[in-house]
Amino acid sequence: MKIAGRTFVVSGGASGLGRATARDIVKAGGNVAILDMNADLGEVLVTELGASSAKFWSCDVADTDSIAAVVQGAVGWVAATGKPFGGIIPAAGVGRPGLILDRHNNPLSLSSIDFVMNINLRGTLDLVRQVLPHLSTSPPSGPDGERGVIVMVASAAAFEGQMGQVVYAASKGAVASMTLPMARDLSRFGIRVVTIAPSMFDSAMTAAMSDKVKVGLKKAMEFPPRPGKPEEFSSLVTQVIENVMLNGVVIRLDGATRMPSKL
Repeated sequence: MKIAGRTFVVSGGASGLGRATARDIVKAGGNVAILDMNADLGEVLVTELGASSAKFWSCDVADTDSIAAVVQGAVGWVAATGKPFGGIIPAAGVGRPGLILDRHNNPLSLSSIDFVMNINLRGTLDLVRQVLPHLSTSPPSGPDGERGVIVMVASAAAFEGQMGQVVYAASKGAVASMTLPMARDLSRFGIRVVTIAPSMFDSAMTAAMSDKVKVGLKKAMEFPPRPGKPEEFSSLVTQVIENVMLNGVVIRLDGATRMPSKL
C-alpha cells in the first residue's frame, strides 16, 4: 500500500509519537488528519506540514460526540482533497500510576481507572469504529485490493507491567489482545490491523517521569541503552503501512528491553 494519495487519521497527533508519524506521512505524500487536545501544538504542526497536507481538529477521544464531529469533518476534507482514507493511527494515550492497593490500605480510585481506560482503550476503539465505515469504502489499491490499515499503540507494559501499572497495563494489554480478532473481522474488507508495543520513548508521558524512574528503566535496556526516538516509532508505522504482509501482529519496539518488577 502506498501512503501517497491517501489520508490518515492520527489521534494524539500534535506531539510525541503521533507528531512524528504525521510528519512521515506527509513526507511520503499522504494527507494527515491530526486529532489532539492541544490546539496550540496542533496548529503549529499544520503550519509546519502545510495546510494542503495536514488539518487539525481538537478532539477528546474519551468523548464519543467529539470523535463523531471530527470524523464528519475529516470526511468532508477527504471529499474536498480527493485523497481517500488510507488508515487510522490511534496514538492518544495517558499514564496515571497508582497501586491497586496503597500502603494505607486504600484501593485505587475508580476515577483513576476510568481516566486511563477511557483514553487508552475506549478512545482507541471508538475512534477506530467511527472511521471504519469510511475506510471500508475507500477504493482498493494494488494487486491485493487493500483498502487501508489500522496501526494501534500498546506498550511493553502490556507484557511486563510494573508496580503501579495495573490499569495502564490493562489498557495496553487489551489493545494488544484485540489486534488479531480485529484483523480477522476486517480481512474481508481488505483492511489490516497491526499494533506496535514500544518501550520507553521520548514523549510527553515519559517527560513527566521522575529521574529515578528514568534511570531505573534505562538499566533494563539492552541495546541501544537509551529511550527510543519518536522518529524510530514513525519509521515502523511507515513500514507497517507499506508492507501488506504485516497483519494481525503485535510488534515490540523495545531494543530487547524487559521491564523488571521494581525500579
